[in-house]
Amino acid sequence: MKVKEHVVVVGAGFAGLAVAQRLQGKGMKVTLLDRQNYHTFLPLLYQVAAAELGPTEIAYPVRSILRTNRDVEFRMGSLKSVDPETRVVVTDREQIVYDHLVLAMGATTNYFGVEGAREHAFPLRRMEEAVPLRHHILSRFEKAVHARDPEERRRLLTFTVVGGGPTGVEFSGALAELVHGPLRRDYPMLDLHRDGDGARIVLLEAMDQVLGGMPEELSDYALERLTERGVEVRLDAAVSRVEADRVVLQDGDDLPTSTVIWTAGVQGEPGPERWGLPMGRQGRVRVRPTLQVEGFDRIWVAGDLAWLEDDEGRPLPGVAPVALQQGSHVARNLARITQGTPLEAFRYRDPGMLAVVGRNAAVAHVGGRSIQGFPAWVLWLVIHVAKLIGFRNRLLVLVNWAWNYLFFRRAVRLILPYAKEPVGEEKVSSPR
Repeated sequence: MKVKEHVVVVGAGFAGLAVAQRLQGKGMKVTLLDRQNYHTFLPLLYQVAAAELGPTEIAYPVRSILRTNRDVEFRMGSLKSVDPETRVVVTDREQIVYDHLVLAMGATTNYFGVEGAREHAFPLRRMEEAVPLRHHILSRFEKAVHARDPEERRRLLTFTVVGGGPTGVEFSGALAELVHGPLRRDYPMLDLHRDGDGARIVLLEAMDQVLGGMPEELSDYALERLTERGVEVRLDAAVSRVEADRVVLQDGDDLPTSTVIWTAGVQGEPGPERWGLPMGRQGRVRVRPTLQVEGFDRIWVAGDLAWLEDDEGRPLPGVAPVALQQGSHVARNLARITQGTPLEAFRYRDPGMLAVVGRNAAVAHVGGRSIQGFPAWVLWLVIHVAKLIGFRNRLLVLVNWAWNYLFFRRAVRLILPYAKEPVGEEKVSSPR
């Protein structure tokens, strides 16, 4: 009996899950490794931070996803190192020998070397970052109730979002609806009306437009809708330094604030550079069109960690559609190896771009067409619900969205207990 080749997949995100699921029945043994036991639907992570959804509504247990897949075994653990010579993966719990290795660990926050950003800004890339951020935001209002100094209260209620890409725009819009909706009714003593002076939401973008990858008309529409919702958008506003109580811009201006959310960019998860893999820009691994690592035929990379340029020399973006398509392509190429057929180059099929600005407002660029307003908002809703894993999650998200839409309420405005309380204005610790 022929021994099955062993494929180790690191990362249970969009790319890693796609590889594992599509290798079912292909005659290979698959081990899927992740430091968490759940898959997070990252496009809706900002809604957890904005108290619109709960963590369990956008996360799903990996073992439940793979329950009927007899070819895949899930291991929970953190990747420590890879030895390409001996083909061994070392985790915090064991060593695993592989025939083929798929790296799909995704990306982490890129602070671009800005002084103080790592220490004082909140990233928004993982569930263990979104929940403490929600805790911190809601806690600012409780502290503001007891603040005697108007300037201190103003600083506590100034929320600064750095980065005007899709995540920054969507989070700013969701935060504005939270502040000027449910929280305004919860804290009548703080004057949180849009024309009041009790709270500020400031979006800083270093370029001259938000949603830079979209057509100018959609960018302008998003800017107008954010402004209508009470978001103060500053363009050409590059950050020079982040401190515990302020953000300093490169033009010398400074913004007193106790909350900085960093959505300005991402980079590949660290590690591959230490294992001798060839690196492209942004901490991503350089791969061939087949998605094999250059010089390492048995190592593959898919998703945000892969550096691959299109026919015009532009790197593929780190978005969910790229990760899903690359994961599926790696699985097909691995199957071709067992069948003895030639490998194929990856070609990205762009489904378009979507971004929601708030209630009844979104932008979409699909099939070369620009859509904005309510039609784009409905399209955004349908696509995101359809892509969620699990009927329960889809139902819960729909119920929560309907509740929020009809009654202007957020059901998850909970300040949950943590291992320790924040000290001064430092970031809170991870949840228990």
